Amino acid sequence: MTDTRPPFSLVGIDHVVFLVDDLAKATRWYADVLGCQPGYSYPTLGMEQVWCGAALIVLWDITHPGAASAIPPVKGGRNVDHVCIALSPFDEGAMRAHLAAHDVRIEREALHGGARGMGNSFYVLDPWGNKLELKGPAVYPDGRDWPKN
Repeated sequence: MTDTRPPFSLVGIDHVVFLVDDLAKATRWYADVLGCQPGYSYPTLGMEQVWCGAALIVLWDITHPGAASAIPPVKGGRNVDHVCIALSPFDEGAMRAHLAAHDVRIEREALHGGARGMGNSFYVLDPWGNKLELKGPAVYPDGRDWPKN
């Protein structure tokens, strides 16, 4: 019998790439709103990467000549619904206030399942229309947070 398992192990999400049209604004937004830290820089491509925990968000400026291969064939076309960013525990009121202070409208709030269990989520759009799910850690029906017991 042939072994059909892949010759590797999955580790997790390494990075996601968002197409933007103002790299400086995008870099500021991800730093100010999400607290992302500078990552790798590729000025010849018009690309900046920012750290989002242990993963990277790549911001690629489609107005830059180095991004010619990244421009979607259909203007405004999408092929990703959203990216979920795992967060530490947060106070929901403080989260609403923080997002409002940055003029970020909450599209939806929900209690959804994810890789870490059922948790509270806020759905927002970045200025380029990329939908982000900002997801807290698992919570349980008795109100306790995970991993706190």
